[in-house]
Amino acid sequence: MLLPKRTKYQKYIMMQIKAIPYLMFLMLLTSCGSGTKTPNTSLPEPATESNLVQLNSAQVKSAGIISTKAEQKEMSSNLNVSGSVEPTPESISAISIPLGGYIKKTTLIPGMQVRKGQVLAILEDQAYILLQQDYLIAKNKLKFAEADYHRQKGLNSTKATSDKLFQQTENDYTHQKILLSSLAQQLRLIGLNPAVLNEQNISRSIPVYAPLDGYVTKVNVNTGKYVNATDVLFELVNPGKLRLNLSVLENDASNLKIGQKIVYTTNKNPKEKSTATIRLITPHIGYDRSTTVNCVLDDTDQNLIPGTYVNASIKTDLAKVMALPDDAIVKWENKFYVFSDEGNYQYRMIQIKPGLTNDGFTEVKSPLPAKKIVTKNAYALLMKMKNSSEEG
Repeated sequence: MLLPKRTKYQKYIMMQIKAIPYLMFLMLLTSCGSGTKTPNTSLPEPATESNLVQLNSAQVKSAGIISTKAEQKEMSSNLNVSGSVEPTPESISAISIPLGGYIKKTTLIPGMQVRKGQVLAILEDQAYILLQQDYLIAKNKLKFAEADYHRQKGLNSTKATSDKLFQQTENDYTHQKILLSSLAQQLRLIGLNPAVLNEQNISRSIPVYAPLDGYVTKVNVNTGKYVNATDVLFELVNPGKLRLNLSVLENDASNLKIGQKIVYTTNKNPKEKSTATIRLITPHIGYDRSTTVNCVLDDTDQNLIPGTYVNASIKTDLAKVMALPDDAIVKWENKFYVFSDEGNYQYRMIQIKPGLTNDGFTEVKSPLPAKKIVTKNAYALLMKMKNSSEEG
Protein backbone atom coordinates (compact mmCIF):
# COMPACT_ATOMS: atom_id res chain seq x y z
CA MET A 1 0.00 0.00 0.00
CA LEU A 2 1.44 3.43 -0.93
CA LEU A 3 1.52 6.18 1.75
CA PRO A 4 0.61 9.75 0.76
CA LYS A 5 3.53 12.16 0.52
CA ARG A 6 3.96 14.75 3.37
CA THR A 7 3.19 18.30 2.51
CA LYS A 8 5.64 21.14 3.21
CA TYR A 9 3.48 22.27 6.14
CA GLN A 10 3.61 18.88 7.79
CA LYS A 11 7.41 18.75 7.47
CA TYR A 12 7.71 22.14 9.15
CA ILE A 13 5.58 21.03 12.09
CA MET A 14 7.75 17.94 12.63
CA MET A 15 10.96 20.01 12.70
CA GLN A 16 9.52 22.30 15.37
CA ILE A 17 8.55 19.33 17.61
CA LYS A 18 12.13 17.88 17.47
CA ALA A 19 13.63 21.24 18.54
CA ILE A 20 11.57 21.49 21.79
CA PRO A 21 13.95 19.41 24.05
CA TYR A 22 17.00 21.47 23.06
CA LEU A 23 15.14 24.69 23.79
CA MET A 24 14.09 23.45 27.23
CA PHE A 25 17.73 22.44 28.14
CA LEU A 26 18.97 25.86 27.03
CA MET A 27 16.37 27.58 29.20
CA LEU A 28 17.43 25.47 32.21
CA LEU A 29 21.10 26.46 31.85
CA THR A 30 20.13 30.11 31.48
CA SER A 31 17.98 30.07 34.62
CA CYS A 32 20.75 28.41 36.66
CA GLY A 33 23.37 30.90 35.55
CA SER A 34 21.26 34.00 36.13
CA GLY A 35 19.84 33.01 39.59
CA THR A 36 21.35 34.45 42.86
CA LYS A 37 21.79 32.55 46.18
CA THR A 38 20.65 34.06 49.41
CA PRO A 39 23.12 33.04 52.17
CA ASN A 40 21.62 31.49 55.31
CA THR A 41 23.23 33.36 58.18
CA SER A 42 21.15 31.75 60.91
CA LEU A 43 23.00 28.35 60.85
CA PRO A 44 26.45 27.22 59.62
CA GLU A 45 26.73 25.11 56.51
CA PRO A 46 25.96 21.44 57.25
CA ALA A 47 28.88 18.98 57.53
CA THR A 48 29.21 16.87 54.45
CA GLU A 49 32.26 14.71 55.32
CA SER A 50 31.70 11.41 57.11
CA ASN A 51 34.14 12.31 59.91
CA LEU A 52 32.49 15.68 60.66
CA VAL A 53 29.60 16.36 62.99
CA GLN A 54 27.66 19.64 63.05
CA LEU A 55 25.88 21.06 66.08
CA ASN A 56 24.43 24.43 66.96
CA SER A 57 25.11 26.58 70.01
CA ALA A 58 22.13 25.19 71.92
CA GLN A 59 23.22 21.58 71.34
CA VAL A 60 26.81 22.32 72.43
CA LYS A 61 25.59 23.96 75.61
CA SER A 62 23.11 21.20 76.36
CA ALA A 63 25.71 18.44 75.86
CA GLY A 64 28.26 20.27 78.00
CA ILE A 65 30.99 20.00 75.35
CA ILE A 66 34.27 21.69 76.32
CA SER A 67 37.34 22.07 74.08
CA THR A 68 40.91 22.77 75.22
CA LYS A 69 44.43 22.49 73.83
CA ALA A 70 46.33 19.25 74.29
CA GLU A 71 49.36 19.71 76.56
CA GLN A 72 52.58 18.00 77.62
CA LYS A 73 52.26 16.09 80.88
CA GLU A 74 54.68 14.09 83.02
CA MET A 75 53.53 10.49 83.14
CA SER A 76 54.99 7.21 84.34
CA SER A 77 54.22 3.88 82.78
CA ASN A 78 52.85 0.99 84.80
CA LEU A 79 54.68 -2.26 84.16
CA ASN A 80 52.40 -5.18 85.01
CA VAL A 81 54.20 -8.39 85.94
CA SER A 82 53.52 -11.57 87.89
CA GLY A 83 55.43 -13.79 90.26
CA SER A 84 55.17 -15.66 93.53
CA VAL A 85 55.88 -15.38 97.24
CA GLU A 86 59.09 -17.18 98.21
CA PRO A 87 60.89 -17.64 101.54
CA THR A 88 64.26 -16.02 102.16
CA PRO A 89 67.07 -18.37 103.19
CA GLU A 90 66.84 -17.17 106.79
CA SER A 91 63.05 -17.52 106.93
CA ILE A 92 62.90 -21.25 106.25
CA SER A 93 64.32 -23.93 108.53
CA ALA A 94 64.67 -27.66 107.97
CA ILE A 95 64.79 -29.39 111.36
CA SER A 96 67.05 -32.42 111.77
CA ILE A 97 69.22 -33.97 114.55
CA PRO A 98 72.94 -34.73 114.57
CA LEU A 99 72.34 -38.20 116.11
CA GLY A 100 69.78 -40.74 114.99
CA GLY A 101 66.96 -41.76 117.30
CA TYR A 102 63.38 -42.85 117.72
CA ILE A 103 60.51 -40.34 117.74
CA LYS A 104 59.05 -40.68 121.20
CA LYS A 105 56.53 -37.84 120.96
CA THR A 106 55.36 -35.17 118.50
CA THR A 107 52.04 -33.43 117.99
CA LEU A 108 52.91 -31.26 114.99
CA ILE A 109 50.79 -31.08 111.86
CA PRO A 110 51.30 -28.80 108.83
CA GLY A 111 49.91 -25.31 109.36
CA MET A 112 50.47 -25.18 113.13
CA GLN A 113 51.99 -22.00 114.56
CA VAL A 114 55.11 -22.43 116.70
CA ARG A 115 57.26 -20.11 118.80
CA LYS A 116 61.03 -19.97 118.94
CA GLY A 117 62.29 -22.38 121.62
CA GLN A 118 59.11 -24.47 121.63
CA VAL A 119 59.62 -28.25 121.89
CA LEU A 120 58.67 -29.81 118.56
CA ALA A 121 59.41 -33.46 119.38
CA ILE A 122 61.05 -35.80 121.89
CA LEU A 123 63.56 -38.40 120.66
CA GLU A 124 65.22 -41.25 122.54
CA ASP A 125 68.14 -43.55 121.84
CA GLN A 126 70.95 -45.40 123.61
CA ALA A 127 73.50 -43.18 121.85
CA TYR A 128 72.34 -40.21 123.93
CA ILE A 129 73.05 -42.13 127.14
CA LEU A 130 76.53 -43.12 125.98
CA LEU A 131 77.37 -39.53 125.00
CA GLN A 132 76.39 -38.25 128.44
CA GLN A 133 78.38 -41.09 130.02
CA ASP A 134 81.49 -40.21 128.03
CA TYR A 135 81.19 -36.58 129.02
CA LEU A 136 80.91 -37.28 132.75
CA ILE A 137 83.85 -39.75 132.64
CA ALA A 138 85.95 -37.23 130.74
CA LYS A 139 85.01 -34.57 133.27
CA ASN A 140 86.24 -36.74 136.16
CA LYS A 141 89.44 -37.64 134.34
CA LEU A 142 90.07 -33.96 133.75
CA LYS A 143 90.01 -33.32 137.50
CA PHE A 144 92.63 -36.00 138.03
CA ALA A 145 94.73 -34.77 135.09
CA GLU A 146 94.58 -31.19 136.36
CA ALA A 147 95.67 -32.19 139.85
CA ASP A 148 98.51 -34.33 138.50
CA TYR A 149 99.62 -31.49 136.22
CA HIS A 150 99.91 -29.00 139.09
CA ARG A 151 101.76 -31.57 141.24
CA GLN A 152 104.27 -32.39 138.53
CA LYS A 153 104.72 -28.72 137.74
CA GLY A 154 105.73 -28.05 141.35
CA LEU A 155 108.13 -31.01 141.44
CA ASN A 156 109.67 -30.04 138.11
CA SER A 157 110.33 -26.53 139.32
CA THR A 158 112.66 -28.01 141.98
CA LYS A 159 114.02 -30.58 139.56
CA ALA A 160 112.54 -33.37 141.66
CA THR A 161 111.13 -34.90 138.47
CA SER A 162 112.40 -34.96 134.94
CA ASP A 163 111.25 -32.55 132.24
CA LYS A 164 110.02 -35.50 130.17
CA LEU A 165 107.60 -36.65 132.88
CA PHE A 166 106.28 -33.12 133.34
CA GLN A 167 105.75 -32.70 129.63
CA GLN A 168 103.82 -35.97 129.48
CA THR A 169 101.62 -34.90 132.37
CA GLU A 170 101.01 -31.53 130.69
CA ASN A 171 100.09 -33.26 127.43
CA ASP A 172 97.58 -35.55 129.18
CA TYR A 173 96.00 -32.58 130.89
CA THR A 174 95.64 -30.64 127.62
CA HIS A 175 94.27 -33.71 125.83
CA GLN A 176 91.62 -34.19 128.53
CA LYS A 177 90.52 -30.57 128.30
CA ILE A 178 90.09 -30.89 124.52
CA LEU A 179 88.12 -34.11 124.89
CA LEU A 180 85.78 -32.63 127.50
CA SER A 181 85.19 -29.50 125.41
CA SER A 182 84.38 -31.63 122.35
CA LEU A 183 81.90 -33.82 124.25
CA ALA A 184 80.24 -30.70 125.69
CA GLN A 185 79.65 -29.32 122.20
CA GLN A 186 78.17 -32.65 121.09
CA LEU A 187 75.75 -32.49 124.01
CA ARG A 188 74.72 -28.98 123.05
CA LEU A 189 74.05 -30.16 119.49
CA ILE A 190 71.44 -32.60 120.72
CA GLY A 191 69.85 -30.06 123.05
CA LEU A 192 71.43 -31.01 126.36
CA ASN A 193 73.16 -28.56 128.68
CA PRO A 194 76.52 -29.97 129.87
CA ALA A 195 76.75 -27.41 132.69
CA VAL A 196 73.88 -29.04 134.59
CA LEU A 197 74.62 -32.65 133.65
CA ASN A 198 75.61 -35.04 136.42
CA GLU A 199 75.37 -38.73 137.23
CA GLN A 200 71.88 -38.19 138.71
CA ASN A 201 70.15 -36.68 135.63
CA ILE A 202 71.41 -38.74 132.71
CA SER A 203 68.52 -38.93 130.21
CA ARG A 204 67.78 -41.34 127.40
CA SER A 205 65.66 -38.75 125.55
CA ILE A 206 66.38 -35.34 124.02
CA PRO A 207 64.11 -32.45 122.99
CA VAL A 208 63.96 -30.86 119.52
CA TYR A 209 63.42 -27.08 119.73
CA ALA A 210 61.99 -24.61 117.20
CA PRO A 211 64.76 -22.27 116.00
CA LEU A 212 62.34 -19.51 114.90
CA ASP A 213 58.81 -18.17 115.11
CA GLY A 214 56.60 -19.37 112.28
CA TYR A 215 54.39 -22.18 111.14
CA VAL A 216 54.93 -25.78 110.16
CA THR A 217 54.98 -26.50 106.43
CA LYS A 218 56.18 -30.11 106.45
CA VAL A 219 56.04 -33.03 108.91
CA ASN A 220 58.07 -36.04 107.76
CA VAL A 221 57.91 -38.22 110.89
CA ASN A 222 55.49 -39.92 113.23
CA THR A 223 55.70 -41.44 116.71
CA GLY A 224 57.92 -44.53 116.86
CA LYS A 225 59.79 -43.84 113.63
CA TYR A 226 63.57 -44.08 113.62
CA VAL A 227 65.33 -41.13 111.98
CA ASN A 228 68.93 -40.78 110.88
CA ALA A 229 71.18 -37.79 111.32
CA THR A 230 70.57 -36.73 107.68
CA ASP A 231 66.77 -36.94 107.83
CA VAL A 232 64.62 -33.77 107.87
CA LEU A 233 62.00 -34.08 110.59
CA PHE A 234 60.08 -30.83 110.08
CA GLU A 235 60.15 -27.69 107.99
CA LEU A 236 59.26 -24.28 109.41
CA VAL A 237 58.70 -20.92 107.71
CA ASN A 238 58.77 -17.47 109.25
CA PRO A 239 56.09 -15.42 107.38
CA GLY A 240 57.71 -12.18 108.50
CA LYS A 241 60.70 -12.77 106.25
CA LEU A 242 59.15 -13.65 102.91
CA ARG A 243 60.01 -12.05 99.57
CA LEU A 244 58.54 -11.66 96.09
CA ASN A 245 60.17 -13.16 93.04
CA LEU A 246 58.83 -11.42 89.92
CA SER A 247 59.45 -12.47 86.33
CA VAL A 248 60.24 -9.45 84.11
CA LEU A 249 60.93 -9.49 80.37
CA GLU A 250 64.38 -8.49 79.13
CA ASN A 251 63.28 -5.17 77.57
CA ASP A 252 61.31 -4.13 80.64
CA ALA A 253 64.03 -5.04 83.14
CA SER A 254 66.26 -2.26 81.78
CA ASN A 255 63.72 0.31 83.10
CA LEU A 256 63.89 -0.99 86.67
CA LYS A 257 66.29 -0.09 89.46
CA ILE A 258 66.98 -1.15 93.02
CA GLY A 259 64.81 0.74 95.52
CA GLN A 260 61.77 1.12 93.25
CA LYS A 261 58.39 0.57 94.88
CA ILE A 262 55.89 -1.95 93.58
CA VAL A 263 52.23 -2.60 94.35
CA TYR A 264 51.04 -6.20 94.42
CA THR A 265 47.85 -8.19 95.00
CA THR A 266 47.09 -11.87 95.52
CA ASN A 267 44.32 -14.01 94.07
CA LYS A 268 42.95 -14.49 97.58
CA ASN A 269 42.49 -10.73 98.12
CA PRO A 270 42.62 -9.07 94.67
CA LYS A 271 41.29 -5.76 96.01
CA GLU A 272 43.78 -5.55 98.89
CA LYS A 273 46.93 -3.80 97.70
CA SER A 274 50.30 -4.15 99.43
CA THR A 275 53.71 -2.69 98.68
CA ALA A 276 57.23 -4.03 98.34
CA THR A 277 60.66 -2.67 97.36
CA ILE A 278 62.99 -4.00 94.67
CA ARG A 279 66.11 -5.38 96.38
CA LEU A 280 67.88 -7.32 93.62
CA ILE A 281 67.66 -7.61 89.84
CA THR A 282 69.22 -10.86 88.66
CA PRO A 283 71.89 -10.06 86.03
CA HIS A 284 70.95 -13.06 83.93
CA ILE A 285 68.46 -13.49 81.08
CA GLY A 286 66.81 -16.92 80.90
CA TYR A 287 65.81 -18.94 77.87
CA ASP A 288 62.39 -17.24 77.91
CA ARG A 289 64.12 -13.80 77.63
CA SER A 290 63.16 -12.81 81.17
CA THR A 291 64.95 -12.20 84.45
CA THR A 292 64.00 -12.45 88.13
CA VAL A 293 63.42 -9.37 90.27
CA ASN A 294 63.66 -9.93 94.03
CA CYS A 295 61.52 -7.69 96.25
CA VAL A 296 61.33 -7.16 100.02
CA LEU A 297 57.86 -6.88 101.55
CA ASP A 298 57.25 -3.50 103.19
CA ASP A 299 54.63 -4.92 105.58
CA THR A 300 54.53 -8.33 107.22
CA ASP A 301 51.46 -10.22 106.07
CA GLN A 302 50.85 -13.27 108.24
CA ASN A 303 48.41 -14.63 105.64
CA LEU A 304 51.05 -14.96 102.93
CA ILE A 305 52.50 -18.39 102.39
CA PRO A 306 55.34 -19.54 100.10
CA GLY A 307 54.17 -20.25 96.57
CA THR A 308 51.31 -17.72 96.61
CA TYR A 309 50.76 -16.25 93.12
CA VAL A 310 50.88 -12.44 92.93
CA ASN A 311 50.17 -9.74 90.34
CA ALA A 312 52.39 -6.67 90.62
CA SER A 313 52.53 -3.20 89.10
CA ILE A 314 55.80 -1.27 88.84
CA LYS A 315 55.94 2.45 88.00
CA THR A 316 58.79 3.33 85.66
CA ASP A 317 60.56 6.72 85.34
CA LEU A 318 58.56 9.88 84.55
CA ALA A 319 58.52 11.22 80.98
CA LYS A 320 56.87 14.24 79.30
CA VAL A 321 54.28 13.17 76.74
CA MET A 322 51.30 14.67 74.89
CA ALA A 323 48.27 13.74 76.97
CA LEU A 324 44.51 14.31 77.07
CA PRO A 325 41.91 13.67 79.77
CA ASP A 326 40.35 10.22 79.54
CA ASP A 327 36.98 11.86 78.72
CA ALA A 328 38.47 13.21 75.49
CA ILE A 329 39.09 9.76 74.01
CA VAL A 330 36.25 7.66 72.62
CA LYS A 331 36.29 4.08 71.42
CA TRP A 332 34.41 2.87 68.37
CA GLU A 333 34.77 -0.57 66.76
CA ASN A 334 37.99 -1.29 68.70
CA LYS A 335 39.62 1.95 67.55
CA PHE A 336 40.29 5.15 69.50
CA TYR A 337 39.31 8.66 68.44
CA VAL A 338 39.28 12.29 69.55
CA PHE A 339 37.31 15.26 68.19
CA SER A 340 39.04 18.44 67.05
CA ASP A 341 37.14 21.72 67.30
CA GLU A 342 36.93 23.03 63.72
CA GLY A 343 35.05 26.18 64.74
CA ASN A 344 31.48 27.27 64.08
CA TYR A 345 30.23 24.30 66.18
CA GLN A 346 31.74 21.79 63.81
CA TYR A 347 33.89 18.88 65.07
CA ARG A 348 36.14 16.45 63.24
CA MET A 349 36.68 12.87 64.42
CA ILE A 350 40.39 11.85 64.33
CA GLN A 351 41.76 8.37 64.93
CA ILE A 352 44.62 8.20 67.46
CA LYS A 353 46.94 5.70 69.08
CA PRO A 354 46.71 5.85 72.91
CA GLY A 355 49.66 5.16 75.19
CA LEU A 356 50.24 5.44 78.94
CA THR A 357 47.32 6.04 81.29
CA ASN A 358 47.81 7.74 84.68
CA ASP A 359 45.60 9.71 87.05
CA GLY A 360 42.78 10.36 84.58
CA PHE A 361 45.02 11.24 81.61
CA THR A 362 46.01 9.18 78.57
CA GLU A 363 49.06 9.65 76.39
CA VAL A 364 48.38 10.29 72.68
CA LYS A 365 51.12 8.83 70.48
CA SER A 366 49.58 10.05 67.21
CA PRO A 367 50.15 13.64 65.95
CA LEU A 368 47.31 16.04 66.81
CA PRO A 369 46.20 19.12 64.82
CA ALA A 370 47.07 22.56 66.18
CA LYS A 371 43.48 23.06 67.26
CA LYS A 372 41.46 22.67 70.38
CA ILE A 373 40.39 19.12 71.25
CA VAL A 374 37.06 18.22 72.83
CA THR A 375 38.04 17.21 76.38
CA LYS A 376 34.62 16.75 77.94
CA ASN A 377 31.58 14.80 76.76
CA ALA A 378 33.23 13.64 73.55
CA TYR A 379 30.93 10.63 73.54
CA ALA A 380 27.98 12.97 72.92
CA LEU A 381 29.57 13.89 69.58
CA LEU A 382 30.18 10.22 68.75
CA MET A 383 26.55 9.36 69.43
CA LYS A 384 25.35 12.34 67.37
CA MET A 385 27.57 11.32 64.44
CA LYS A 386 26.54 7.66 64.46
CA ASN A 387 22.86 8.44 64.86
CA SER A 388 23.00 10.88 61.97
CA SER A 389 24.74 8.36 59.71
CA GLU A 390 22.09 5.74 60.51
CA GLU A 391 19.25 8.16 59.81
CA GLY A 392 20.88 9.18 56.52
